[in-house]
Amino acid sequence: MNALEERVQEVAPVWLARSVAVARNAKGRALAATRVEYYLVPLLGHRPLRGLSGDDVRGYRLALEDRGLSPQTVAHVLSDLRALLLWAVAEGRLARSPFPRRVLPRVAERAPAGLLPLEVGILESLPDPWGFVLRLLLGTGLRWGEACRARAEHVRGEWLEVAVTKSGRLRRVPLRAALLAEVRTRTGALVPFAANSPGSFARTVRRKSGIAGFHPHRCRHTFAMEWLAAGGSLPVLQELLGHQELSTTMRYARVSADLVLREAARVEDVRAARARG
Repeated sequence: MNALEERVQEVAPVWLARSVAVARNAKGRALAATRVEYYLVPLLGHRPLRGLSGDDVRGYRLALEDRGLSPQTVAHVLSDLRALLLWAVAEGRLARSPFPRRVLPRVAERAPAGLLPLEVGILESLPDPWGFVLRLLLGTGLRWGEACRARAEHVRGEWLEVAVTKSGRLRRVPLRAALLAEVRTRTGALVPFAANSPGSFARTVRRKSGIAGFHPHRCRHTFAMEWLAAGGSLPVLQELLGHQELSTTMRYARVSADLVLREAARVEDVRAARARG
């Protein structure tokens, strides 16, 4: 088909195969394919790529919102369209991207939902294998997929090496003495659950613990919040969590008013001491 006649539904699979396939991890590739199938093709697929306008993109946003999608999901779907259009420009399929400014919805920042100390105690005391997996998640801040890929032989001294990460970078997470001793009694995979089944794990834990809002990712939030509450630094936490940008880690510093007050009091004490000196 002539490039002038290319429709969005014909270009999107090429974008997925040539751009997304090499730029995103498995989860990102699957999400992009789902967004193309369920939103882009039904709503814009029939339109000629070179005929798209800013108003078409705005209409796409409105159509997504009419489907009841959350602002965050709408932002992700629109971001994929923007990526497709930029790729089309780079490939010479478009002269310029019609994606307009200020079309992405504002997404309210959500505070990370950590677990209460009482809830942590309940989770850590569950029978194995759930209890051990929860102690591993709470003690390392690993993502669910990272934990499921962790193996006993990945422990080097007091460190757990995490090779297959969201960012693609190797990182090392220290293991506290009690957790390290427990890990050293294990062989093979540390987590006897599938990487694609956090939901079923969460449902089982909710039933066994009585914690209605439990999800494995809350263990990661709890690890980060406890780190900062104990005086740990943000740059080190960024490294431990595997965040590419410090701004991502910064949201944990904003979740505790008590932490802010204690830090303000500490700074004031230092100022007072210097004034007296």
